[in-house]
Amino acid sequence: MASISHRSEKRFEDEGTNPLILPRIRGCCDHSVTASSCMPRGTRGFTYIGLLIVVALAGIALAGAGTLWSTTVRREREAELLFVGEQFQRAITAYFEQGPGGVRQFPAKLEDLLQDRRFPTTRRHLRKVYVDPSTGTRNWGLVRGPGDGITGVYSQSEGVPIKRAEFAAAFVQFAAAKSYRDWQFVHRQGEAAPGRAKPAAPGTPATTGQPTGTAGDPDTNALSEMLRSAAGKPAAT
Repeated sequence: MASISHRSEKRFEDEGTNPLILPRIRGCCDHSVTASSCMPRGTRGFTYIGLLIVVALAGIALAGAGTLWSTTVRREREAELLFVGEQFQRAITAYFEQGPGGVRQFPAKLEDLLQDRRFPTTRRHLRKVYVDPSTGTRNWGLVRGPGDGITGVYSQSEGVPIKRAEFAAAFVQFAAAKSYRDWQFVHRQGEAAPGRAKPAAPGTPATTGQPTGTAGDPDTNALSEMLRSAAGKPAAT
């Protein structure tokens, strides 16, 4: 045995390998030993710290992307809510202003905007009852007015709006809203229904599309005399 060991050591010396480190080499070549155990302790520490840094940076990047995506989605829903709310407001105004026989009243339910049964023929003020973009349902909050009629709608969401400026003139009050429930799309007295002219203020003569004037206006008097002459009537003195 001694001769065999001596020959083995002699062979390692001839090959330039120190027999004292042979167990270490065999241990690293053993598949049951992990690669990290063959690395110096300082190297293992730096590798672990590097992995932690990479994971942390990846987490920060994902969190930033998620926040940006969430903000973009909320802004899109706000824009859709403004559009849908305005459609309800216009429809309620049309229902109120275009009552048969000049009788003005507000709808008792939102479905009345889809088919106005006050007329013998079908008349629609709204294409459909829209879904609330903030809640995903058709469960709108209703603003009631005289006779318990619906004068407006609002979202049931308690979310805080992102938009704080650059509203349309009819919705400038939304800038101070604490939640989407404060975005109330209601009929306002004096606003004209879609397709109808805004009523004139009291005491203002109505415009009929024909030239009008006041007594004593030379141009108006001359035009009146011309019309009377053409009709064969004596001119007014």
